[in-house]
Amino acid sequence: MPDAKTSFEQTIPERIAADPEKAKAIGGVFLFKVTGAAGGTWTVDLKNDPKVTEGASGDPDCTIELTDEDWTQISDNPNAAMQLYFQGKLKVSGNAMLATKLQQILG
Repeated sequence: MPDAKTSFEQTIPERIAADPEKAKAIGGVFLFKVTGAAGGTWTVDLKNDPKVTEGASGDPDCTIELTDEDWTQISDNPNAAMQLYFQGKLKVSGNAMLATKLQQILG
């Protein structure tokens, strides 16, 4: 799976475009804060007009913070997210239940 930058600039927008109704069904706005070489901040709107924008925009329902290495690990194995969360490597604030629906777009 690609690094975080490639995921948010290409992979995730392609998946949203392929099935915007599936993306909208998740019904949340996510703010991703990824640290590391391929890191950055992105807003993934899966509520109003499904899209990915660079930077923080709007009022996120859920904020997810992790490193680009952990992002790659989750991209390769979505089940790793829970393990990283319990290790304190994946921080989720806001509506954490929404984060569990992300596999529909990421997985």
